[in-house]
Amino acid sequence: MKRIIKLAAYITLAVLAIACGNKPKTEGRDRVELAGAGATFPLPFYNVVFENFAQINDDEVAYGGIGSGGGIRNLKDRIVDFAGSDAFLTDKEMSEMPAVVHIPTCMGAVVLAYNLPGIDNLNLSGEVVADIFAGNIKKWNDERIAALNPAVNLPETDIIPVFRSDGSGTTFVFTDYLAKVSENWKSKYGAGKSVNFPVGQAAKGNPGVAGIIAQTVNSIGYVGSEYAFAQGIPYATMQNACGELVKPTAESISAAASGEIPADTRTSITNSNAAGAYPISTFTWIIIYKEQNYANRSEEQAQGTVELLRYILSAQAQELTSQVNYAPLPKRAIELSLKNLDAVTYNGVAVDKTDDDER
Repeated sequence: MKRIIKLAAYITLAVLAIACGNKPKTEGRDRVELAGAGATFPLPFYNVVFENFAQINDDEVAYGGIGSGGGIRNLKDRIVDFAGSDAFLTDKEMSEMPAVVHIPTCMGAVVLAYNLPGIDNLNLSGEVVADIFAGNIKKWNDERIAALNPAVNLPETDIIPVFRSDGSGTTFVFTDYLAKVSENWKSKYGAGKSVNFPVGQAAKGNPGVAGIIAQTVNSIGYVGSEYAFAQGIPYATMQNACGELVKPTAESISAAASGEIPADTRTSITNSNAAGAYPISTFTWIIIYKEQNYANRSEEQAQGTVELLRYILSAQAQELTSQVNYAPLPKRAIELSLKNLDAVTYNGVAVDKTDDDER
């Protein structure tokens, strides 16, 4: 609760500071109201950055945390200006809709939060986690968990896995990682926004999973790191591809993104082989249509959407990531994203670009 109060105070101060130091930039066009929906994983960051944008740009942004799958459906149905997703669209998904642009907004971590009274430190490996969620490891004092935690007195109790019930980018990130570290998981369950988990209890959204873990002794589940931080739920230290035991930090998440980034920014950084990398790290994206004239949207709405994304990519907004326990984007991701925004059009004409010195 103290963390939540501190976060609320930070948001208020940040908004006031920006409101006092910046003039709205909608002069020359009407202010607009933008609507988005999707991933709950980046919601704490979006709460801050959208409010700040409203103060700077005089545009209002409404966002519903309904899960990545729901956000993509809303975008397909053309009822939102943008979708938030922790999973980039596959080639097949992209072939089923008009051209889209993926804009990464920040980086974060999926953590294994758990509820074991008296145990504040727990080490896990990807293979062990995969077998827990596959139902092959059933007890907390299983010898494979014990081997990773020789100094911990593990209870002889049943493990209660908790997973997402809704179509979720967080589920995609988690299962993408499991499929990389476990052939058994890859062959039986695979990776996706929705996966047929064989055991455990389901909950909706990151807040739902975090809430069940907080209330259920002997449980373990995957959540965006901020939700574990906010509720004070312990989370595991994970063994990475280098054999290192690593906690999620801005530095360890950034290390996971040290490799090449494709031009469209669609990339997975789970199970990175970089030294010091936290193994379940991810980008999260806002996805928009490349052609912005759809569903009777105005040119002003298109301009506002692009301005919102340019603001999120700005140094000012990226500095906010660490304040709410995310990590800033690497320079290359920002450069590629700004170039991709230059290709966004309204009626086939590029939406007005922002000069480089204004970025």
